[in-house]
Amino acid sequence: MVKNDLQGARFGRLTVLGDSGQRQDGCILWRCRCDCGGEILVSSGRLNSAEPPNCGCVSKTHPLQRRAEDLTGQTFGELTALYRMESAGGRTRWMCRCSCGKLHPVRSLDLKKGNIKSCGCKQYSAFKGADLTGRRFDRAVALYPVRGPHKGSSAIWRCRCDCGKEFETSAYSLLNGFTHSCGCLTKEAGEKLHTYLHLTEDTCVERLVSTQNNPRNNSSGFRGVYPIRRGTYRAVIQFQKKRYDLGCYKNFEEAVRARLDAEDSLHAGFVRAYRNYQAKADDDPQWAVENPFFYHVKYANREFRVDTNAGM
Repeated sequence: MVKNDLQGARFGRLTVLGDSGQRQDGCILWRCRCDCGGEILVSSGRLNSAEPPNCGCVSKTHPLQRRAEDLTGQTFGELTALYRMESAGGRTRWMCRCSCGKLHPVRSLDLKKGNIKSCGCKQYSAFKGADLTGRRFDRAVALYPVRGPHKGSSAIWRCRCDCGKEFETSAYSLLNGFTHSCGCLTKEAGEKLHTYLHLTEDTCVERLVSTQNNPRNNSSGFRGVYPIRRGTYRAVIQFQKKRYDLGCYKNFEEAVRARLDAEDSLHAGFVRAYRNYQAKADDDPQWAVENPFFYHVKYANREFRVDTNAGM
């Protein structure tokens, strides 16, 4: 094997088949075969990074991912999928060519749902000459442009909010639904938070429930689990404004299990305790006045100890 020839080398779940003949940011794109049988193009830099690359599939023990669908040659709006790239944040990505000729990487989920239909060229052209005079965007009404588009940015418009205040924002922000008012709408929503969110002990009960039902991805593919060295992972969890280090683990599955156990002790445990407390408080309001809810956590030797007056 000559220098810089990675053919036959193994990186994580991938075995290098050879140079694809394509380049990305000056780096060779290597054609690799995954243990699952799928093929993918990966740059030299990613193959040699500390995080083991993968094609987007993992073992069945992985709680979030599944085998990626082949989109090669399919067209989505102005984009045509060319080849599959390495996954990012647990999501499969495709290198696409826009009708304008520009290459643009896009997540397969965004392609199939129609969230991204071009490299951005079509979207910008729509904003460039748009006349928004008199158009309403929730509480905001566009009055007149204060300056036109310049060097890739959309035009800036003067708007009047229903509260009477005038402000400036971009056509891009108005047309994409990012601007609804001068800021008063956000302020009012913040003032009403206490009417539908239960905030206690530096914790939002509804957010904990939402996190359990809707896991978020990060670079490893599972919340609170991060690759630190080749083949090893660190698990962490945050609760009551504190970050707890759950330790380093030899493989991904062990780190995920540590994170899930911590979630059961802290997140799910807090929700159970709070609901028990609320049930008792509803039966005996005077007891609740004399006994405010508390949920105190101590962590030592990878074990959580909880002190609460609500029961678990």
